[in-house]
Amino acid sequence: MAFKCDNCSKSVMWGHRVSHAKNRTNHGFKPNIQKKRIEVEGKMIRVKLCTNCIKLMKKTKKKKVSEESLLPENTHSQSL
Repeated sequence: MAFKCDNCSKSVMWGHRVSHAKNRTNHGFKPNIQKKRIEVEGKMIRVKLCTNCIKLMKKTKKKKVSEESLLPENTHSQSL
């Protein structure tokens, strides 16, 4: 499984592990990638997303639902 987010392209970052003796060895820091099924243009597709993108999608989904619930139901009858 490739460690790359399909949404934000977050991938492996390289750094060092440092021992008490200050020896440095290469170490790859991998993002937390999850497989998710999402709906795009009416079709369900499977994508690999990092947890930050999943969290952002949940927040925007909640925001859309709350905005729709705040709107009055009969806006046309009030404007006439």
